[in-house]
Amino acid sequence: MRMFNKNLRLQDITIMYFTGLAALMVILVASYQAPSNAVDVSSVKPSPSSDLPPLTMPFRMPLDPRGDLLLSWNISYASQEVYMQLRVAELKHGVVLGMSDRGELTNADLVVLWDTGTRSYFGDAWSDSKGHVSLDTQQDYELIETKQKADGFYLIFKRPFSTCDPRDYVIEEGTVHIIYGLLDEPLASLEDLNLSRIHTGVQRLLMLRPDMPSPTLPPDVRTLDVVAPNVIIPNQETTYWCFIQKLPDNMPKNHIIMYESVITPGNEAIVHHIEVFECAPDLQEVPHYSGSCDDKMKPRKLNFCRHVLAAWAMGAEAFYYPPDAGLAMGGPGSSRFLRLEVHYHNPLIISGRRDSSGIRLHYTPSLRRYDAGIMELGLVYTPVMAIPPKQHSFYLTGYCTSKCTRTAFPPGGIYVFASQLHTHLAGRGVRTVLVRGGKELEVVQEDPHFSTEYQTIRVLKKMANILPGDVLITKCTYNTEDRNKPTVGGFGIMEEMCVNYIHYYPRTQLELCKSHVDPEYLQKYFTFINRFNGNDQCVCGDVGVTEQYSQVHWDDFAGEVLDSLYNTAPISMHCNQSTARLFPGEWEKQPLPEVTSILPKHRYPCEGGPKSYS
Repeated sequence: MRMFNKNLRLQDITIMYFTGLAALMVILVASYQAPSNAVDVSSVKPSPSSDLPPLTMPFRMPLDPRGDLLLSWNISYASQEVYMQLRVAELKHGVVLGMSDRGELTNADLVVLWDTGTRSYFGDAWSDSKGHVSLDTQQDYELIETKQKADGFYLIFKRPFSTCDPRDYVIEEGTVHIIYGLLDEPLASLEDLNLSRIHTGVQRLLMLRPDMPSPTLPPDVRTLDVVAPNVIIPNQETTYWCFIQKLPDNMPKNHIIMYESVITPGNEAIVHHIEVFECAPDLQEVPHYSGSCDDKMKPRKLNFCRHVLAAWAMGAEAFYYPPDAGLAMGGPGSSRFLRLEVHYHNPLIISGRRDSSGIRLHYTPSLRRYDAGIMELGLVYTPVMAIPPKQHSFYLTGYCTSKCTRTAFPPGGIYVFASQLHTHLAGRGVRTVLVRGGKELEVVQEDPHFSTEYQTIRVLKKMANILPGDVLITKCTYNTEDRNKPTVGGFGIMEEMCVNYIHYYPRTQLELCKSHVDPEYLQKYFTFINRFNGNDQCVCGDVGVTEQYSQVHWDDFAGEVLDSLYNTAPISMHCNQSTARLFPGEWEKQPLPEVTSILPKHRYPCEGGPKSYS
C-alpha cells in the first residue's frame, strides 16, 4: 500500500505539516489558558471607596504558629457578607484559605490564589473526599484588592454568609474551622492541586460577632493584671500553666466591668487561651504556685479554684459587662485568691521563649445596680449519663426545670448576656434553648461546630430574659466513632461534660441548675439489655455504673434503647444554691419538661428566609 499519492506536491506536504503544528499549538495553549471562572489578578484594579468595607477590619486571628498568615475581617449584617483580609508574610506561588465542618481538608469550601508561573489567578473552589481541588462553577468569593506592602502580601475579598451553593460552607454563629495552606510551586491548572500534598493547618475562630459598640469606662476604673510571672514556655506542644495570685489584703467589694487579654509581644500565635478562676471563699490560705496545671505535685488546694471570673481565647475581643451590672470582686464572702490558667500551644517546639501573658481586669469601686452571676446549666458531672462507642452523632440533654426557676428566680427573672459552652473531646455541638409554656421561645446560645479547642465566653446578640417557671434545655452532640468503649460523664478529659456557664444579672442564690437520668430507671435499662442478650445473671447492683456500661454489648439496638431511655425517663434535678445545697423541695424522679412546639431552623434569604439576619 502506498502512503502518498505520487502527484502530491512538496507544497502540499508543507501546508499539511504547518496546519498540524498549528492545531497542536492551539491544543497546548487551550490547556494552559486561564480558567473560565477564575479572576486574573493582574486585571483587578483598586476598588472605589464605595466598594470597600464600610469599616476597618476590627477582628483578627493569626492562623499559623509563626504568625506568618494573619486573617482579619469585618461583618456587614445589612448585606449579610463577611469582608476578609489575608496577610501572607512571604507569598511564593499562592495561598489556600477554606472552611469545613471540623477543619477537614476534604469536602471543604475554598478560596485559592495561585499562579501558573506567568500569571496569577483567584477563584472560589472546593475539595472532594480525597482532597482534590476543583474550581467552583458558582463563584461566590469576590476579589476586592491585592497589594504588596512591607510586611507582606495582602488579599482582600468578600463572601455572603450563605450562598445556597451545596459545595459552600454556611457561615453561622459559633465556631468556624479555618483551614489554610501555602503553595510552594506553580500550578498549570488548579485541578493539579491536592491539599494532602501541601503544608496545611487549622485554626478556629468566632467569625460572626454581635454588632455592638464598645461602652465607655467610668473615670474611677482601676486595673488588676493577673498574668504569668515571666515564665519560660516549655518546649512541648501543649502546656497548661497555673499561677496563684493573691488579691490585696482587705480589698473592699468592687465590680469588674471589663476584662481583656494581655499577650506578650511575639507570643500571639502561641498563647491559645486563658482563664482566671476564683478560689473557694472558705479557703483561708492557698499556697503560692507557678507551674504545670498537670503536675501531680501541685498543691491540692488548686483543685478548689474553679469559679470562672474571666475567659479568653485566641481572637477574642475585650469583654464588657452590661451598664447595670458588674462581677463582684473583694469584700465579705469573696476569695482572696485567684488561679490563672494559660494554655500554650507550641507545635514548633520553640524553646527559651518567655511569657507574661494573662488577663487585665478593669474594676470600679462605684458599685453598679446589680451583681452579675454565673450559673451552670446542662448535665451533672456523673457517670450515670454515657455515650455508646462508635456513634457518629449521639445526643445528651440537661434540664433546668420550671420548678427550679420558679423556686430560685426573682419575679422579674434574670437577664442572660453571655455564656461559655463546654464539653470534652467528644463534643461536637452545644445548644441551649429557652422554653416557656411548652414552646421553644428562643435560642440562648448555640454552636453547631463546637470544638473543645476553642472555648471562650460569648456575648449574646440580644439579652435573654428568663422568667420564673421558664425551662432551659441544654443539648450536646457527641461523636465517639474513634472509641471502642462507652464514654461516661465525669471530670476526666476522656470522660464527658455538657455545660453552659451562663453570665447573667441580678445574681441569685441559684448556682447550678442541672439534671441526670433517674438512677433506678437506668438500672431497669441494664436489666433489660442484659436479658435481651441472653444474660439473666445481671450483676447490676453489684458493680458501679461505669462498669455496668462497659459490660453492655454495644450494638445499634443497645444505643437506640439508651437514647430512648434518656428522652423518656424521669430525671434527678440538681437545683443547687451557692452553698452547694439543694433548694428545699422534692427533686428526684421529676418528669421531663414537655415541649409541644420547636423553633424553625433559621433560613437565609437565598433559601427563602427573611431578609435580615436574626
